[in-house]
Amino acid sequence: MSKNNNSNKKLKEEEKRKLKNNTSENNSSENDSSENDFSENDSSENDTESEISNDSPINEEHTEQIENTGSVVTSHRDSIIQCLTIIGQIEGHDILPSQNKTTKYEHVIPLLVSIEEDERIDGLLILLNTVGGDVEAGLAIAELISGMKKPTVSIVLGGGHSIGIPLAVAAKKSFIAKSASMTVHPVRSTGLTIGVPQTFEYFQRMQDRITTFVSENSKITKKRYNELVMNTGELVLDIGTILNGKDAVKEGLIDNVGTLSQAMDCLYDMIKKDKKKDKNNKK
Repeated sequence: MSKNNNSNKKLKEEEKRKLKNNTSENNSSENDSSENDFSENDSSENDTESEISNDSPINEEHTEQIENTGSVVTSHRDSIIQCLTIIGQIEGHDILPSQNKTTKYEHVIPLLVSIEEDERIDGLLILLNTVGGDVEAGLAIAELISGMKKPTVSIVLGGGHSIGIPLAVAAKKSFIAKSASMTVHPVRSTGLTIGVPQTFEYFQRMQDRITTFVSENSKITKKRYNELVMNTGELVLDIGTILNGKDAVKEGLIDNVGTLSQAMDCLYDMIKKDKKKDKNNKK
């Protein structure tokens, strides 16, 4: 009897062990499957987040581009345009104080070259709110814009004063906001000036360069532009003329008074016409 009882006990113990092993294996497999499910969910969530960040117009790459060059690439249907902001003071060879808002010409010039050569970009929109600045740097940027084959549209927001005027008229089409203004005045210099005839002749030649560029890229004549420059009855501490949006259009400096959406529509229309010409030329 004792032998039978011992054998029965052994059998029961073995059965219990088997049950424990089976339950532990089942639990581990369930845990593995749940972990896999969680990992799959995490990966899918990460994929959707990356897709959203890539599709978003305000991703990290675009933010860096705005901070570094004041420009951003945007698209509408089948057209891609580059938006360039020219704000504050145009900085030339000399570095301006850190508290000044500046547009650095060493950033803008290579950017314009890349826009012209990049086949993916269809057009350029220039947003202007500048008080002027370095004449040489401003003319250099304006010459590059006027020499571009791609459609270019500028819009003056706030102000387009002094050397900002050649930058505004350099585009193929120019707009100005109703509340914006443009100040036309002669070339000025800060710091030491030598009072000799050669200095005044240099200023005259510099002014003639600006006047010629503006008259060639807008509807105003050299004579009328010089009259606005030498006006003595409007500015308190200087000679020159302040033109609001409508007056700038009336004088022939700017093509139209308009808003951002009108400037964008004009640019897209120019892009469509260019694409039609390209198709016809290929045929």
